[in-house]
Amino acid sequence: MKLGTHGAVQPGPPDGSCEQPGPLGPSQQVSGQNGAVPGEQGKQEKSVKRGNWGNQIEFVLTSVGYAVGLGNVWRFPYLCYRNGGGAFMFPYFIMLVFCGIPLFFMELSFGQFASQGCLGVWRVSPMFKGVGYGMMVVSTYIGIYYNVVICIAFYYFFVSMTRVLPWTYCSNPWNTPDCVGVLDGNLSSRAALNITQLLNSTQKRTSPSEEYWRRYVLNLSDDIGNLGEVRLPLLGCLGVSWVVVFLCLIKGVKSSGKVVYFTATFPYVVLTILFVRGITLEGAVTGIMYYLTPQWDKILNAKVWGDAASQIFYSLGCAWGGLITMASYNKFNNNCYRDSIIISITNCATSVYAGFVIFSILGFMANHLGVDVSKVADHGPGLAFVAYPEALTLLPISPLWSILFFFMLILLGLGTQFCLLETLVTAIVDEVGNEWIIRKKTFVTLGVAVAGFLLGVPLTTQAGIYWLLLMDNYAASFSLVVISCIMCVAIMYIYGHRNYFKDIEMMLGFPPPLFFQICWRFISPAIIFFILVFTVIQYRPISYNEYVYPTWAISIGFLMALSSVICIPIYAIYKVCRSEGDTLLERLKNATKASKDWGPALPEHRSGRYAPVFSPSTESHLEVQPLQPEKGQSEAAAASPVQGSNGSAHSQDSRL
Repeated sequence: MKLGTHGAVQPGPPDGSCEQPGPLGPSQQVSGQNGAVPGEQGKQEKSVKRGNWGNQIEFVLTSVGYAVGLGNVWRFPYLCYRNGGGAFMFPYFIMLVFCGIPLFFMELSFGQFASQGCLGVWRVSPMFKGVGYGMMVVSTYIGIYYNVVICIAFYYFFVSMTRVLPWTYCSNPWNTPDCVGVLDGNLSSRAALNITQLLNSTQKRTSPSEEYWRRYVLNLSDDIGNLGEVRLPLLGCLGVSWVVVFLCLIKGVKSSGKVVYFTATFPYVVLTILFVRGITLEGAVTGIMYYLTPQWDKILNAKVWGDAASQIFYSLGCAWGGLITMASYNKFNNNCYRDSIIISITNCATSVYAGFVIFSILGFMANHLGVDVSKVADHGPGLAFVAYPEALTLLPISPLWSILFFFMLILLGLGTQFCLLETLVTAIVDEVGNEWIIRKKTFVTLGVAVAGFLLGVPLTTQAGIYWLLLMDNYAASFSLVVISCIMCVAIMYIYGHRNYFKDIEMMLGFPPPLFFQICWRFISPAIIFFILVFTVIQYRPISYNEYVYPTWAISIGFLMALSSVICIPIYAIYKVCRSEGDTLLERLKNATKASKDWGPALPEHRSGRYAPVFSPSTESHLEVQPLQPEKGQSEAAAASPVQGSNGSAHSQDSRL
């Protein structure tokens, strides 16, 4: 018998020992008495089997690469400009402090304590394992379309390796009579027409970069149901991006931990180069002032606060399962409290820094065209593949700046994609958990990568961008908010906040600060609920430029969103039905009670209420009936169990 996580006596392995890699032989038992406790051997074997970060820098860089993604470059600057410039920073950092950092710390500590992925951690309350499956579904959706965005960045990266960027002029076969390039010769022939009048006239100006994007790269169809043909250049780049992701993860965190030294740091080098180049351009100050000038009247608008909360929530990658997965490869006593603050602040600082890079170039372009910055400002794919590339054509040696910009986008995307794929692979391997699948983890990674490639093929068709935006808007929107809210409730109120605080104290050596305790229990769940309500109130049917999505496509979007959330009630019902108990209340109690194997993964860390405990009857039984024929050795073994380095007792024979 042993004490459960809540102090109640629960049945365990007959010897009361913790999870062991295998039975210990006599020689190992003797060596245990000399200081090599069974837990120490378990630690070595567990590290070899599951893998660990080479050092703490690898974890921090990987988490930074995961949190800092494409949204920091193509979403935050636009949100900031649209929601009051510098005034938006106030609600943004308020939400960071009260929601972003606490949730980030919760997920890191959750995964690190149990050393399990997004499925295994739910031993804390098995009924809520559906939350882990929901995280897997969300990561699957995001992983599919995120790599398609990376593949488009690869395509632009490759075609930038030329003397003249292909979207510089309007003299290409795919251009229309409406095309007006900022560097076109035909612009001088229209000298009588002021460029501002031309832009504001009924004849809408289309830029060479926009026509290159819509009519050549995508060869966009007229409807989401009209898939058309597969764009072979994009398909080839999709294959390249999946091969790169697979090779970087071929040995799990051991290989990806080395790659992030480059992928997580070099984007900052590129950002700095583009920033220095941008602020030296004429009109750059105008663009930056547009980005930063505070409009304090907007701070009273609920939409501004909603956008700030949503951006913090989605930017940090909460509820994707990646934070839990990455932290599960940490050492048990790693200071994840410090890491969560460093990574969260780095992520937000990167967003602000990227705004300077984007708006300095856009200000230069607006100055060149003689229009307001708002006329050229955009977000999402429109910024990354239309507005910014067009601005780059105005610079000397424009291919160089284009190569740098798209290489930065590739690295930002890969940093997130590594963690998305590792989340799925880790969840599968941890769930099966036998020796065979641990040895064959590389093949699991390959299988997931091949499946991701095949599922991404429809997104490289002529209607692919419609499907990509549909997945982005529905598959990973309000479902993430629901998952995160339920996770907070399950840990704080079902498992119990006191239990969780004790777990963190056991792991870090100190309890979570009072501020975090209050945020986890009250403030963060309230903010998450506010984001959910805000998302519902602000809902508008999706559109892409002038194209409005049909009802059937929006219905598919809602089904994608529900597919992750529905995992939670379905698994909860299944678990309650399978639990022991004569009444529904008893079944609910047993389904929500932490399982007996919840706790630190390594035996040497299972101290306190997780330590194996022997009843007096068991000890007296050991003295009466020795297991070994050698009387002296067995009597010594029965007289006192081995004392581990952490003060916990280990039985002399795991087969007792």
